[in-house]
Amino acid sequence: MRLPLNLLTIMIVLFSCQQKNASMNSNCDPETGICTPTTLLPDSNISKENESLNEIIYVGDPMCSWCWGISPVLNELKAKYEGIYKFKVVVGGLRPGGGDAWTPEFKTFLKHHWEEVNERSGQPFSYSLFDKASFNYDTEPSCRAILCYRALSPLHELIFFEAIQHKFYVENEDPNEVQFYKSICEAHNLNYTEFEKLFLSQEMKQATHKEFLLNRSWGVNAYPTILFKSNERMDVLSRGYTNLNNLVEKINKIEK
Repeated sequence: MRLPLNLLTIMIVLFSCQQKNASMNSNCDPETGICTPTTLLPDSNISKENESLNEIIYVGDPMCSWCWGISPVLNELKAKYEGIYKFKVVVGGLRPGGGDAWTPEFKTFLKHHWEEVNERSGQPFSYSLFDKASFNYDTEPSCRAILCYRALSPLHELIFFEAIQHKFYVENEDPNEVQFYKSICEAHNLNYTEFEKLFLSQEMKQATHKEFLLNRSWGVNAYPTILFKSNERMDVLSRGYTNLNNLVEKINKIEK
């Protein structure tokens, strides 16, 4: 599906209006492989400049379960088109701020989704998170960590993204805590002191929110979403979980 950028902008305004009175809870669908984000107010000052031509854009959130599910597919996609198309990561903002009460009902809801993703994708999960007395499912800090990595060492952004996912979904550590990222920084030869300074800065928090608004201004209302940008148009390669063959088939059609 090929959409002009101005139509994408219209779509997000309409979506925002439709969702104005909806629940702030995001949701995940096992049939479509989609996680829907919370709604944010659009910002007319968000720039659509500085976007390279001919690039694959992955819009996702480290704490989106279907984004963890599709991670191996993304690695295959990036490797296949290495040197042909730029591969760009844009953080989505699934549940910025969190705020859901850590009730038995909410924990059951999340655990069920994780089990669905595990069954369909084969990605590993642990479930000790649900033994915690309290937890705020705020996805903003993990997204902010991606921007911090990008500022310090942008060469392997997708690998860093995946490391956060693994530590959350498999080790069940809390990405809201800055210490969560220390071992990941060390494993990626990143200066943790510099990372921590950036992570706690107001500047990086604002930059993260701006990226949330950017992907929404494109009309993205589901994660994971994979886009192909060429000239002033965007093709939606995937909205939700998919496999490499489907992505390659769509790219081949665009290239013809």
